[in-house]
Amino acid sequence: MDKNRQSLSDKLIQPEFHDPYLKPWHERGDTFCPQCGVTYQAGRWTWQHLAHKDKAEEETCPACRRIAERVPAGQVTMSGSFVKPHSEEICHIVRHAEELEKPEHPLERLMSISDTADGLLVTTTGMHLAKRLAHALDEAFKGGELHTHYKEEDCFVDIHWKRD
Repeated sequence: MDKNRQSLSDKLIQPEFHDPYLKPWHERGDTFCPQCGVTYQAGRWTWQHLAHKDKAEEETCPACRRIAERVPAGQVTMSGSFVKPHSEEICHIVRHAEELEKPEHPLERLMSISDTADGLLVTTTGMHLAKRLAHALDEAFKGGELHTHYKEEDCFVDIHWKRD
């Protein structure tokens, strides 16, 4: 293999290896979150009900913890003269992208959508959702500048989308 080529696995975001909100779960048994109802079973977070809920642990899931502690794993900053006049449509696209992601990836959720001086700021509980939101915006509006910055030491993705 060419030394200058990255493998596909090197390019993927792999938060399970360093996200402090996920790491403690690798050795756990069946657990359910009393706040949102998500379950952890067979090493995976799902919306499926546990067969033996009475034997499962009850603990707040990583997404609900991030929301309560206000510690996002991703943020998408949208700016430029295009954003404010199209904010309703943008918010619809953001919410729709979450609806598509959440059934298969229950820890990928919107935390907030807020106004900024020159646009909007969206925070998410997962890095993948932030990336999906940015791509959905880019695809829907066919343009703009998209910049992604991964902060691996903080398990955080900071995405900027600008369109004038």
